[in-house]
Amino acid sequence: MTLAIVDVIARLLHIISVLVWMGHNYVNVIQNPVFKPAQPSDPGAMLGAMQREHGIFRHASLVALVTGIYMLWQRDMLFDALTLSGQAAVIGAGVWTGTLMVLNLWFVLWPHQKKVLGFVPASDEERIRCSRITFLSSRTNSILSIPTLFFMVSGAHGVFLYQ
Repeated sequence: MTLAIVDVIARLLHIISVLVWMGHNYVNVIQNPVFKPAQPSDPGAMLGAMQREHGIFRHASLVALVTGIYMLWQRDMLFDALTLSGQAAVIGAGVWTGTLMVLNLWFVLWPHQKKVLGFVPASDEERIRCSRITFLSSRTNSILSIPTLFFMVSGAHGVFLYQ
């Protein structure tokens, strides 16, 4: 497989995973515009569907991060992007905000979301407390997705604006 084909595949995977991941954030904001605490109940039959949905959503974040880092590495821009230097500083800001979003998702949102959804046993009090944390964590990622997308796009197509 030639390097050009790998690059096209990486770009497609990156775009699709970003759409899935950030799209899920926006759908969540639209469907749940205000905080509603978790109700003491058992999710029952929807458990399998929720596990698939949240699994796809979470893993899309990792695919977006890995493919983005791969593409920067392949173009010999990774170090400059991570150190926010040169013309890669703009896309580097997108990399760092995207990395914060991934860390927020995997280490703040997901551990609490598992309790809210009933994937992990938790008392009703714990589920209600965790529902507030997941709400705020999800909103944080939704807000951070705007500058992340802006820096990613302008880093590739609008660098002249920052010279």
